[in-house]
Amino acid sequence: MNTEIFVASRMTPELCAELASLFTAHFSNGAPPALDEAQRARVTALVTNGIRGAEKALIDLFPNLQIIASLGIGIDAIDFETVRARKLVVTNTPNVVADDVADLAMGMLIDRLRHLVDGERFVRAGKWGSGPYPLARSLTGKRLGIVGLGAIGSALAQRAEAFKLRVKWNGPRPKPQQPYEYVPDLEQLARDSDVLVVACSGGAATHHLIDARILAALGPQGVLVNVARGSVVDIEALMAALRTGQLGSAALDVLERQPQVPPELLTLPNVLLTPHLGTNTRETRATMGAMVIANLVAHFEGRRPPNLVIQEPRP
Repeated sequence: MNTEIFVASRMTPELCAELASLFTAHFSNGAPPALDEAQRARVTALVTNGIRGAEKALIDLFPNLQIIASLGIGIDAIDFETVRARKLVVTNTPNVVADDVADLAMGMLIDRLRHLVDGERFVRAGKWGSGPYPLARSLTGKRLGIVGLGAIGSALAQRAEAFKLRVKWNGPRPKPQQPYEYVPDLEQLARDSDVLVVACSGGAATHHLIDARILAALGPQGVLVNVARGSVVDIEALMAALRTGQLGSAALDVLERQPQVPPELLTLPNVLLTPHLGTNTRETRATMGAMVIANLVAHFEGRRPPNLVIQEPRP
């Protein structure tokens, strides 16, 4: 297919190879585009991911752009005002990441209550011989609050039931088909939770939704887990709460300016940090990559892409 595309974010070697076999592909590996004006004029597709997105400045580099194909479900980092003005096609890769992200959230929750990582460090430091590790906390009967009961939140709730956690949730609107109790006030949900897991969409509507007020309501024994978007949590408020003991502990798979990590966060002993592992499995990345390819091929063959984003999702 004699079509030129620009890949704006890092992709797996397998996906890069397939893109290169089907298209004339330019790869940035996360760096600014190093293309001259003539090359940029020939690019008709932009491939990105949910974190990198596509801001106005990037989109405007390609005057003949037709489609933005995003690897991931989140599209909050794409400038839809520019997309609409340019009448561009946008696709994503929905209905594939929920299980992996929910698995990770459950693992983080277990670690924060049972201290798996801290216990492993205790053994490696040679401290076991000096006495037993301090008592941790049981999962059974704990209260789990989920912020956002979409595909990921629902998958997490199902897993939590197997561990005998009591599930409640918060979101923009109730979902009568869900068996879990809906709490319309997020602060009240935090107050009623031992663990609060953030699984909602990113974007302006949820920016710093988890702030000092919510963290205070979660309390000094509370645990915060974020597997959504870094922008949902006010990181300054979180670090202050962890530093002062206002919050018990946290587990973060995402950060607002990742991969940059606030230096203070690295010094806090009561936080588990992972490098955005939510969808980082061979199986899921292979499926997502195949969906990106299918969306691109369909568009350039004149067919409707299977994962067309009609409009920005409601918050």
